[in-house]
Amino acid sequence: MKALPLVIVTALVFVLAYRYYGAFMAAKVLALDPGRRTPALAHNDGRDYVPTNRWLVFGHHFAAIAGAGPLIGPVLAAQFGYLPGFLWILIGAVVAGAVHDMVILFASVRNDGQSLAEIAHREVDTFSYWMASIALLFLLIIVLAGASVSVVNALFQSPWGTFTVGVTIPIAIFIGAYLKWLRPGRIGEATVIGVALIVAGVVVGPSIQHSALAPLLTFNKQQLSLMIAAYGFLAAVLPVWLLLVPRDYLSTYMKIGTILLLAAGVIIVNPVLQMPAVTRFAAGGGPVIPGKVWPYMFITIACGALSGFHAMVSSGTTPKMVTSEADILPIGYGAMLVEGFVALMALIAATVLAPADYFAINSTPEVFAKLGMHIQDLTAISAMVGEDLAGRPGGAVSLAAGMAHIFSSIDGLKHLMGYWYHFAIMFEALFILTLIDAGTRVGRYLLQEIGGVVYKPLKNTEWWPGIILTSGIFTVAWGYLLFGGSISTIWPLFGVNNQLLGSMALAIGTTMLIKMGKARYAWTTFIPMIFLTVTTIAAGYENIFINYLPTHNYLLAVISIVMLLMVIAIIADSVRVWVQLLSGKKREEATSQTAPLNKPGSAHNY
Repeated sequence: MKALPLVIVTALVFVLAYRYYGAFMAAKVLALDPGRRTPALAHNDGRDYVPTNRWLVFGHHFAAIAGAGPLIGPVLAAQFGYLPGFLWILIGAVVAGAVHDMVILFASVRNDGQSLAEIAHREVDTFSYWMASIALLFLLIIVLAGASVSVVNALFQSPWGTFTVGVTIPIAIFIGAYLKWLRPGRIGEATVIGVALIVAGVVVGPSIQHSALAPLLTFNKQQLSLMIAAYGFLAAVLPVWLLLVPRDYLSTYMKIGTILLLAAGVIIVNPVLQMPAVTRFAAGGGPVIPGKVWPYMFITIACGALSGFHAMVSSGTTPKMVTSEADILPIGYGAMLVEGFVALMALIAATVLAPADYFAINSTPEVFAKLGMHIQDLTAISAMVGEDLAGRPGGAVSLAAGMAHIFSSIDGLKHLMGYWYHFAIMFEALFILTLIDAGTRVGRYLLQEIGGVVYKPLKNTEWWPGIILTSGIFTVAWGYLLFGGSISTIWPLFGVNNQLLGSMALAIGTTMLIKMGKARYAWTTFIPMIFLTVTTIAAGYENIFINYLPTHNYLLAVISIVMLLMVIAIIADSVRVWVQLLSGKKREEATSQTAPLNKPGSAHNY
């Protein structure tokens, strides 16, 4: 099978989906109103609520949602073959993921930029608020630890990669200061400077690797784990304009630019997908994903098709920067489709590798030896990139190797494979680190919200002691899991918890639509919710009783059980509210709650 037909089909489907289904969601289902005052304008504080150009917000939002998931998930799911992942990305992004993101972003914008937990409080009740708050914290801790494992596995003992990724942090701070003080409003100018500096970091890499600085930039896995956690803490504490927004904005240019380059490379080379359409591991027993294609493929590919983590971004940093409801369509629906295209590119890059090479990278040497396979090109690829690529599970390395393989297949570019590989590693790390900075900040918001119930000053997002305390607690939580975890244990846990959160968000979104008087359109969120809930509960059951308990991994088993029970309780609570609303018992209450208020931009204003 050639790769080009998959690219063409996906691009056409996504363009048509944005034009018609996205427009339907905007005009009919949500009835977006560009004239309404958004939370960014109503509560502009220069720190969290900051009116921002729509393309800057798009860049931030896309960078935040497109973290590790659209890169790692499809690569790991390549174990099952290219066809299952392709179909889930194509269909899931259009009718589930983009709808999920858009609906929750709309709900948060209409509720003063409040978190998903606060929206659950308003739409359902106090019980669902507390369940949602705890579930969100659980998921954030797991997703940040799981994403960080991939960066650690890609960068340990790699001074070139560490320098290339690390230098993006001071570059982002410089661009933030440049736009704030030196040349305010000169976005295009700052973009050219920032991207040029980031590319220069890749070019300088080889000289760093063979210089006296190399030992200073060579770290083991434990050291890198601590450094990544420290970065997350700083990103949660510093003002958004100084690090988070410029880093995400520049990262988005690099991400979209790289994906377009990869798409161009696929068009030029039109490589053969060496992985079969469906492998023997679809029936289970694979070395990368511990289960069958159903239900595990649907939790492995989360970002790129549907991801509950997106609900935290859509009700976290993004709604506090949106200046017009008209921007919800490109930011909420459009960014998810772009992420779906990224996921497809990742799937293609993984499946152009010889199957034995793919499994050698994504398995430990002991596990690979039991498969009875023999590597094909991996020794030569490792020599060309200057690093041993075998036994680096997590998806990042196999994706970078596949991307480098495609680029180096273009005439005259083969001698640059080392650069292509490290550029791809930097590209992946940018995705993941922007997930870490936005995710840690959202975690800080959640802890401040919850802690504010006990100690009111914590709810003040401008109170520095509260900012530092909550950021520190949250960072230590996910950093601890990162320090002692692995991709084989954390990623399935992330997948289940992530998709459970997606089910919860869709249930809350369905409740909101019914309260808005849009019950006839509630199927847009209800149908994907049902599919996702059934699939994820099945995966959670297998995780607990087949993977965790037999290996005595009781901590992860307990986390999975708690998450399953909480999300099932929230969905049941939502169903109770639906029945009451649709039976007319609360129709008068719903009407009074959703009637427009006189104060534009105020909470509870549908």
